Amino acid sequence: MATLMALLNGAILGVVHSDLPEALRPSALDWRRSTLLLAAGSTLLTAQGHAPNVVLPIANGVLMLGITGYWRSIRRFYGKPDSPWVALPFALAMPPTAFFASVMPSLRLRIVVASVGWVSILGATFVTLIRERVKERAVSRKVLAVLFGSVLAFMAMRGTYYGIMGASTATVLDKSALNVATPIFAAMLPVIGTTAFTLMCSEKIRRNWEIAASTDYLTGLANRLTLGAEATRRWEESADLAVAVVDIDHFKSINDRYGHDTGDLALKHVARCLAGACRRDDLPARQGGEEFVVVFRGLDASKAEEAGERLRTAVAKEPFVTGDVHLDLTVSVGIAARTPRDGSFEDVVRRADTALYRAKDRGRNRVEIG
Repeated sequence: MATLMALLNGAILGVVHSDLPEALRPSALDWRRSTLLLAAGSTLLTAQGHAPNVVLPIANGVLMLGITGYWRSIRRFYGKPDSPWVALPFALAMPPTAFFASVMPSLRLRIVVASVGWVSILGATFVTLIRERVKERAVSRKVLAVLFGSVLAFMAMRGTYYGIMGASTATVLDKSALNVATPIFAAMLPVIGTTAFTLMCSEKIRRNWEIAASTDYLTGLANRLTLGAEATRRWEESADLAVAVVDIDHFKSINDRYGHDTGDLALKHVARCLAGACRRDDLPARQGGEEFVVVFRGLDASKAEEAGERLRTAVAKEPFVTGDVHLDLTVSVGIAARTPRDGSFEDVVRRADTALYRAKDRGRNRVEIG
């Protein structure tokens, strides 16, 4: 039954494969192949009584190759580079496993060696999933981590038990409850795990759409829509709030002289500089064109000019270099802090915008307070 469910899950994942984004397809393909390998390995184990010396080494190899594929799939899902080291536990565990299955049959030693291989691969996969908890709080990731952790704990217990207590028989068909439970735990990954992996893919697609809808396509900063929503929220939460409106000096001449592609790169450069000068709770956004807005949380009038100067300096000290183009970019900054006279966030923005025009009129590459 577990084998049949694994085959069906692998088939379903194959059907939806073409609907996945290009970035997720390599990971999904690895997962599907691994699910089918585990199903094939389980099928071979049902025939082990007919030719154990031949079937067991192949079945063990196919099963271990399957869980190795799961580890590779999870790594690729999170954008980690492919590495031959992923195959190392499989390469080290398989020769002695095959030896104790065919050349010198020993159920005890075979299970111990195979368990070490399984635990190594499952442990590495579990660690990969756990390390992503800060960046990704998806429930499906937690479910998958629990699944791998459960199978890991069972395989470690099984290997330890046989290593210490030995096997009740030297034949391949051990009828102990622990050995009978092994395929049940192993089936958790291709059956329940495939469902969790599919949900992970779905949640990642949803998050990517949310990010695309909330960020500027060119610079990666918050876009105008996100700026409006977040600024309104911050306005309601805090009385200490300041807004900086930042404009790149002489940007039109960059587009006219070097082309819009270079202009786009200059915008991305300035965006990185501004983001790097912001504190954790500050919100840098692209307002449109060559204009940026930064919302400062917990900043009163006495610190506003200092914050604006930090933005200006961050851009001025980092030359923009691309190909043969080397430019010392500068920005003009208008900044205003919230006062009791302001009735809305837009009132603060208008004062900052007026200060920006004053900075432009007074020579650019400067900060003015509104």
